Amino acid sequence: MLEIMDTTLRDGEQTSGVSFSSQEKLSIAHLLLVDLGVNRIEIASARVSDGEFKTVKKITDWARGAGYIDQIEILGFIDKGASLQWIKDVGCNTVNLLTKGSYKHVTEQLRKTPQEHLDDIKAEVYLAQEMGLNVNIYLEDWSNGILNSEDYVYFMVDNLKDMPIKRFMLPDTLGILNPHTTWRACRRMTKRYPKLHFDFHAHNDYDLAVANVMVAVEVGVQGVHVTMNGLGERAGNASLSSVIAVLHDHLNVETTIKEEKLNRVSRVVETYSGLTISANQPIVGENVFTQCAGIHADGDNKNNLYYNDLYPERFGRVREYALGKLSGKANIRKNIEALGIELDEAEMAKVTNRVIELGDKKEVITQEDLPYIISDVLRNSEKDKQVKIIAFAFILSKGVRPSASVRIEINGKEYEETAPGDGQYHAFSKALWKIYTKLDKPKPDLVNYSVIIPPGGRTDALVQTVISWKFNDKVFKTRGLDADQTEAAVKATEKMLNIIEDM
Repeated sequence: MLEIMDTTLRDGEQTSGVSFSSQEKLSIAHLLLVDLGVNRIEIASARVSDGEFKTVKKITDWARGAGYIDQIEILGFIDKGASLQWIKDVGCNTVNLLTKGSYKHVTEQLRKTPQEHLDDIKAEVYLAQEMGLNVNIYLEDWSNGILNSEDYVYFMVDNLKDMPIKRFMLPDTLGILNPHTTWRACRRMTKRYPKLHFDFHAHNDYDLAVANVMVAVEVGVQGVHVTMNGLGERAGNASLSSVIAVLHDHLNVETTIKEEKLNRVSRVVETYSGLTISANQPIVGENVFTQCAGIHADGDNKNNLYYNDLYPERFGRVREYALGKLSGKANIRKNIEALGIELDEAEMAKVTNRVIELGDKKEVITQEDLPYIISDVLRNSEKDKQVKIIAFAFILSKGVRPSASVRIEINGKEYEETAPGDGQYHAFSKALWKIYTKLDKPKPDLVNYSVIIPPGGRTDALVQTVISWKFNDKVFKTRGLDADQTEAAVKATEKMLNIIEDM
């Protein structure tokens, strides 16, 4: 079975601006190992700080007690045993030893010959063995090495393959590979060393990390490195959720990952990292299981014509049907069915038209908004209106009182007035009441004014304005629904004007 190694807590924390607290690191470790079923996690780099030592100690203490200690790994360096001692003292059993995987890195960064570097590695591996530590080896910059100094890579692995090294880890450190070069590079390693365990570690600089992981697995690597939400330096690492979907669906590879937990864990890491997941991020993005076009919802009604293998329930999610200007009856019907509401065709047409009208003003309308829209549409028929607010306009400037102009139609005749006020709606109502005063028509008292965002709705979608009135000793409420708060209040007022005409 393919091994999944998550390095969110080490490589992922190298994301610019991301720093997990001690408790957050422990929480993520628990979520990855227990909830998700990740095989191994890399939780830190050795010798970073005293604070990091205490945090890592908390994780290893928990892991040892819970039976996960052999799944915990820490990045170590060739430093004559200093990293190994740190890792030993913190209670971890496994070191991921950072070595050089390209001739250029050895000669220009370390300023050593390949033999000198090899001798240093061997000494560190033997020392780790004496200390009772398991050793995996990172061949840093391996992708450049295998492409540009292949003989160097073979020299290193030829001389290390019989040592007590459990895994050889192949990083595309600078994210330079594509699926074609990944296939050739990884194939060279697995074909030349069929008995060795290779991990592949991708970076996403060209947005190819997930594709490169897929190809690496296809040619025989036995482990892959990932991070939650694709966190990592520069453009990040291969995203765990996307990698798992690709491996399961395109290669039919078995893993221990519990798909149904991916979305929840992703959201927790999103909160801890402070980096918002893109809405169109595959698997875990907010919009990826939302159908917008009405034709898609219609196809889903007809034998799931627009479904693929990525059905949302696999990942602990549900399919949604967006409401907006692209919605058709099928989209709206899907949402109405989910709410347990039944409408006839005429009512459905009215609601569809109203959703499209609102969608022209604001992009997002949620399922939770729908009952408000239905109520607003079905209770407010144009043909029953004796009073219609034809037009209104507001002027709002700093240092000047707001003013409003209103034109209304009462029983077929139009009237217009302008007035200042203490706010936009106050100015609107004063202009309105100027008309009613001239016509000697009675006016109600405003008792209460409240603005409601439908539960689960969004502030950039709809608001409902509820106004309580008192007229002829009777108190009643009217409601207006719109993307704009003041316009919603105007609609509530228009409903009130028609009600008092009959009182």
